[in-house]
Amino acid sequence: MQLHTIDGVIILLYLVTTVIIGFWISKKASSSIQNYFLGGNTIKWQYLGLSNASGMFDISGTMWMVMLLFVYGVKSVWIPWLWPVFNQIFMMIFLSIWLRRSGVMTGAEWIKFRFGEGKGAILSHIIVVIFAILVVITYVAFGFIGIGKFATVFLPWQLSNDPSMNEIYYGLLITGLTTFYVVKGGMYSVVFTEVLQYFIMTVASIAIGIIAMNKVSPELLAQYIPIGWSDISFGWRLDLDWTGIMDAANSKITSDGWELFSIFFMMILLKGVLQSMAGPAPNYDMQRVLSTRTPREAAKMSGFVNIVLIFPRYMLITGLTILALVFFSDELNSMGDAVDFEQILPFAIQNFVPTGLVGLLIAGLLAAFMSSFAASVNAAPAYMVNDIYKRFINSDASDKQYVYLSYWCSAAVVIIGIIFGLFLGSISNLIDWLVAALYGGYTAANILKWYWWRFNGYGYFSGMLGGILAAMLLPSLLPTFTALEAFPINLCISFIGCILGSYLTPPDDDEVLKNFYLKTRPWGFWKPIYEKVKADNPNVIPNQNFKRDIFNVFVGIIWQTAITAAPIFMVIQNWINFGVSLVVVVITTCILKINWYDKMEDYPIDYLPIIKQSK
Repeated sequence: MQLHTIDGVIILLYLVTTVIIGFWISKKASSSIQNYFLGGNTIKWQYLGLSNASGMFDISGTMWMVMLLFVYGVKSVWIPWLWPVFNQIFMMIFLSIWLRRSGVMTGAEWIKFRFGEGKGAILSHIIVVIFAILVVITYVAFGFIGIGKFATVFLPWQLSNDPSMNEIYYGLLITGLTTFYVVKGGMYSVVFTEVLQYFIMTVASIAIGIIAMNKVSPELLAQYIPIGWSDISFGWRLDLDWTGIMDAANSKITSDGWELFSIFFMMILLKGVLQSMAGPAPNYDMQRVLSTRTPREAAKMSGFVNIVLIFPRYMLITGLTILALVFFSDELNSMGDAVDFEQILPFAIQNFVPTGLVGLLIAGLLAAFMSSFAASVNAAPAYMVNDIYKRFINSDASDKQYVYLSYWCSAAVVIIGIIFGLFLGSISNLIDWLVAALYGGYTAANILKWYWWRFNGYGYFSGMLGGILAAMLLPSLLPTFTALEAFPINLCISFIGCILGSYLTPPDDDEVLKNFYLKTRPWGFWKPIYEKVKADNPNVIPNQNFKRDIFNVFVGIIWQTAITAAPIFMVIQNWINFGVSLVVVVITTCILKINWYDKMEDYPIDYLPIIKQSK
């Protein structure tokens, strides 16, 4: 792509700025391991929320959602429940508070807090560390390839005459720059660069939305979409017919297997609720929660992510989609069944974005890659240094030694990820299986750890292991099943492993369970432990907020869905539905303010007197 000099300068200025930030705050970050991995628990929740939103604003996911909106219309707001996107609602309502009360540094360290230091806890600790590191390496591999391909398309400088080598060189260059500022500044660097990246991406996203609104009127859009495309509601079937408009879209719906949309919706809702109740995976999302100053700020940070991520991102998604529908449909139709929706982005930039804004938009999209990459890279050394080296090898090293070792661990993770990325073509199926296996084995064990006292370290390990092995074998045993269809089977296998592992071994130590319950105070099946805690501390009361929390989750999911729908309706200029969405947002916000925000507690009111007494 040919860029104006102004656009090239903007892109270079952005890259230089991120490196300068890494240098600027590296001294503060390297003063202690707590500062390096968690920012010393001094970073304001608003900055962590912007950072978390920036890390989730990946361009690959954005382009996937452009394709979904293009094909499925406004009903596509439900499809990301596959992830599920509403896990942030469970986080903001209660799980972020429970997680932050632990005061630990990583997800693996939380396992020690929950299960103690017995053999079962050590096995659980090891499998979580392996889980976290493999996920990070996988993200780095895909990020490396994605950055290289993106840069080759959008940046004008040719580093090699061979297109494939040009992708590799760009991948190495941008990956190297990102790794440098992450390694130098740790969590401080990641957060401050991601805040910068967030604002760049937001300006670019809003600009694309406004351009699309000026170029595409509702009457013009109606000529290029099937009946029902603009409706968020659905019946038993999807009932979107692209015949004569874009036949390839019908083929896409058929291949996805989502025509019976009500059944699909019920399946993703069930899967989403279960995965959300399990809490965050040990990645950058968990690190942001553990980096907050207090449990209440952890919850506010998770809630803030819903607002600052969704609205601008869906302005970008909707803007790109309707520009493509109206001005790029002929080119897409000419591709037949091999239609490539990834061509939408370069088409929109080349034809509709003015000079100056092109540089800002490309810098924003580059920032989306870099922020996701940086967030993943920052998570890995915390596990390698804190949960392996410090716990099992050398617990007496100085903070500087731990930080320096983190530099090398970050570099090692990136190098391994790049090697995976270089051979991605030949190992893509393996990596897909790896990701499916890791997350497939995560749900059952991580639900039970919060809500059932008898669940022990052996149960956690056997449940995780059983789920991972099942997810690796099911694609071969049930080749006609999709991942969504295989999820209940995987869940059952993992659940059986959890139950057998727990009941065939002794319960965890009472003191460990009492400490966990007293500090975290979850609701669920904790009565035997509560009674033992109450025997020592008669003033302790159990968590009685189950009904309130579940109601707030229900309201929160409606709130999040309305926030998602509002920018879509705004950009397509469906003002009636836009107004309805805003009304729903206002009503649900008022309910959450009264029934969630005003009632949050850092710790149970009976916990602090116990701490003071123990001191």
